[in-house]
Amino acid sequence: MPTAIATATAMPAPPAIARPGYLINIRMPSLISNHQESRFRIVFIRTATLLPGAAAAVRRINDAGVRVIVVTNQSGIDRGLFTVDDYEAVKAQFEALLGQQGARIDASYYCPHHPDFGGECGCRKPGTKMFEDAMRDFGLNASNVAYIGDRWRDVAASKKLGGRGIMISSPMTRDEDRRKAEADGIETVLSLSDAVDLLLGLTDSHSET
Repeated sequence: MPTAIATATAMPAPPAIARPGYLINIRMPSLISNHQESRFRIVFIRTATLLPGAAAAVRRINDAGVRVIVVTNQSGIDRGLFTVDDYEAVKAQFEALLGQQGARIDASYYCPHHPDFGGECGCRKPGTKMFEDAMRDFGLNASNVAYIGDRWRDVAASKKLGGRGIMISSPMTRDEDRRKAEADGIETVLSLSDAVDLLLGLTDSHSET
């Protein structure tokens, strides 16, 4: 069973810890049930709720001693749809909802950029800068990293940096993402709980289409 190898302050793990550590990338819509990706509408924090089973899945990762880190694109900031403060408020709300059920996020990284507004950047997924920053901050080995999300861009870094990508095939997952994941040999599951089962070795590796 995996365990984290660094604390939130990037201190090295005790020598007694010999098992691998994982960085888990969980895209926020994989957790929040009424997230809206519309350029015309912002979901206010009072309406944010967790998807059924999301907190339990995150708690299982926590209980296994694995760091849970959110890596998210938030281009609405660059496009003027909402502010950094708005994003931080939603993040605080969903972390509070997780906390009410005994689950926690260890860190979050976000990219505020959009190529049509602020130009190209290295952090916007499928770019890898945020993942590399997290690995540096937590002292993680890239080969011991897992990526979970419901878009190909959430898990594509596994092909460039190493580690394990697991894509959740959700109603928000595009057919193009499914095709790319299949072409890349990325595992596909139907829920966050299924992804955790794979991560913790409770089920065999398989692909859902």
